[in-house]
Amino acid sequence: MKQQTRTRKANSILVQGSILAAASLLVRLIGLFYRIPLTRILGDEAMGYYSTAFQFYNLALLLSSYSLPLAVSKLVSAREVRKQYRNSRKVFLFALGFGAIVGTIATLVVFFGAEAYGRFNKTELVAIPLRVLAPTILVFSLMGVLRGYFQGHNNMIPTALSQVIEQLVNAGVSIAAAMYMVKKHAGDPAVDAYGAAGGTLGTFLGACAAAICLFVIYLIHRPMFLALCRQDTSDYKESNQKVIKALLATVLPVVISQTVYQLSGNIDVSVFHRILSDRNFSASVRSQWWSIYSNKYVLLSNVPVAIASAMGTAIVPGLIAEYANMNFQGVRQRVASAIKFNMLIAIPSAVGLSALAGPILRLLFNDNNALSAKMLTVGGVSVIFFALSTVTNGVLQGIDRMRIPVVHSAIALGLHVVLLVTLLEFTTLNAMSLVLANLFFAFSVCILNARSIRKYLDYKQEIRHTFVRPLLASLVMGAAAWGLQRLLCARIGDTFATLLAIVAAVFVYGVGLVLFRCLTEEELRSMPKGTLLLRLLKKLHIRL
Repeated sequence: MKQQTRTRKANSILVQGSILAAASLLVRLIGLFYRIPLTRILGDEAMGYYSTAFQFYNLALLLSSYSLPLAVSKLVSAREVRKQYRNSRKVFLFALGFGAIVGTIATLVVFFGAEAYGRFNKTELVAIPLRVLAPTILVFSLMGVLRGYFQGHNNMIPTALSQVIEQLVNAGVSIAAAMYMVKKHAGDPAVDAYGAAGGTLGTFLGACAAAICLFVIYLIHRPMFLALCRQDTSDYKESNQKVIKALLATVLPVVISQTVYQLSGNIDVSVFHRILSDRNFSASVRSQWWSIYSNKYVLLSNVPVAIASAMGTAIVPGLIAEYANMNFQGVRQRVASAIKFNMLIAIPSAVGLSALAGPILRLLFNDNNALSAKMLTVGGVSVIFFALSTVTNGVLQGIDRMRIPVVHSAIALGLHVVLLVTLLEFTTLNAMSLVLANLFFAFSVCILNARSIRKYLDYKQEIRHTFVRPLLASLVMGAAAWGLQRLLCARIGDTFATLLAIVAAVFVYGVGLVLFRCLTEEELRSMPKGTLLLRLLKKLHIRL
């Protein structure tokens, strides 16, 4: 009976986690697709202001409310398990108060500090979109508490639903408001900043729509929450001071760890603008370059990283269970599987982005800029290192080495900044310096994480099947896609040639995986529709 109960709980957690993962992937895809028309409407200079505003906003959001869903979820869940329903509700109410206070403070700092931030980065007009964005922080603070409360009750559906609604409203309003602001302020020297402000309005109204969705769902569930409080027979009543202390003790470690990651973008934008301003590059040119980097190169490279990371993350819970049972051989097998499946997606994605950089940029953004193509061609390889660093971070956290990824990221960040400053000051690479420094950051994290995994798990990374053979299959795929696109471009047009090349690339890579024997029968069987594919290969007399 107990075994059945544990199985039901495990299945429930798996289902809830799958719902949230699917919603997160959908949100990322919506985010990619709405950026395409937004970039076409605004242009690179306005998108430069847009992304620069988000750097300061994201840092303020992280410091004020990013950690609230996780913190509230952990604290509420711990009390629900012990059936301390009144203490659980007290955590929720105190967290709402905490979110309101820190969210308001962060909103005021961003709103009134917008001009100072613009002057510091020598992009004064960024204050216009940043002020529109500022109130979103307060909304997210309150929304984060509601999401955490539902997650603490093992209900991921409100979070998933609110995320999708948020992104849909964000996409629609951002595009419409950007078009309106560009037309309204046509001829104004600050038209690009006002256009960016239209884009940031979508973020604010999307957050408001999600918050309203969560509040309605909360009102529906409120009688159930109050009924649980009435059923609470626990004699233990937590003091206000203890609840506040528990909340802070849970929030602060998450804030510190995530701040390291977020600081990279904030440091990059400040270093980039300040050094190139001293070298007499105009704010317009710098904003265009920054937009190409952040809204095209980073945006496109993040999509395959997200997909690869999702596959790796799905294996991590099993790793945690093996580690808890002291089954270190099982842990090592899980690590090997996570890394291999990551690379099976990341390596061809990197090669594909590099091989078809120009055609993809023309297809999505109508962009013929040589710098955009160069960034994606050279920086495509970063997909491999970011995917690998993400999954190895998950491995280290799964074996209770929570601080190590933070330390490694801090070390990599320091090296990254030194390289970026050196390249900007002493070379003529200019915007390409961002790509190279970004690549070096991910590579450094991979090396540091690999050393720690080897140390704590006595793990030896397999190279041939995990990296070499997928790379060979990917290079054949990249060459075929590049050649096919060039061959068909003059005959059927650039757009259709690119789409056919991408479809052909998927087919060629699949064949390459088989011919180069990148997968074993067991590995193929564990993949979606793997058993069906294995049957087909056997009928064709192809052995893995």
